[in-house]
Amino acid sequence: MAAFKRILLKLSGESLMGAKQYGIDENRLSEYAQQIAEIVKMGVQVGIVIGGGNIFRGLSGSAKGFDRVQGDQMGMLATVINSLALNSALQSAGVKSRVLTAIRMEPVGEFYSKQKAVQSLENGEVVIFSAGTGNPFFTTDTGSSLRAIEIEADVMLKGTRVDGIYTADPEKDPTAVKFDEITYDEIYNRNLKVMDLTATTMCKENNMPIYVFDMDTPGNLKKVMSGEKIGTLVRN
Repeated sequence: MAAFKRILLKLSGESLMGAKQYGIDENRLSEYAQQIAEIVKMGVQVGIVIGGGNIFRGLSGSAKGFDRVQGDQMGMLATVINSLALNSALQSAGVKSRVLTAIRMEPVGEFYSKQKAVQSLENGEVVIFSAGTGNPFFTTDTGSSLRAIEIEADVMLKGTRVDGIYTADPEKDPTAVKFDEITYDEIYNRNLKVMDLTATTMCKENNMPIYVFDMDTPGNLKKVMSGEKIGTLVRN
């Protein structure tokens, strides 16, 4: 039995780069697809939001002179590219999946609605939510919080390259200590950079637990679904 029935999995665009400096590493993409296929076989309903930082990030673009709104729109399109790549990899792995977009762009993807998303999940399809919220000034973290709440997921899984939340950045501070569990209030008080403030507040106000874990190690997603405590749980 899986620990959760319906999840929203947030994947980092940067992680898709794998060993590359830019773009999509086909091996990493295939690893992700295989991990997702494993939990679909367990009967888990899977929604996915993937970032676009491996292609373009609106915020860093605006720091270099891009108009913020147009920069964010470019970032949204980057998430669509990643979503299509993951969709293709999932289908190659024998998983039924579809891409829903927050901006109308048929035939690239179907326009998002909660009803369509939930119906697809209940039919056993993996649903990839692309183009963020469809609005500038919102990150894909906020987009994933929104979709998790809308589809009434049991948990939002944040797949990163670190194995949870620490007192400081473990890649910079060797004395950093990992939390097995932490509250939203503690995240605010300690000023921990788990997600942006808007995304964290949405999850807090809607009682959406977040589980942060290392997605880049094959097999970890199945471990989380099997109830193994390999990451950090955030809740009220």
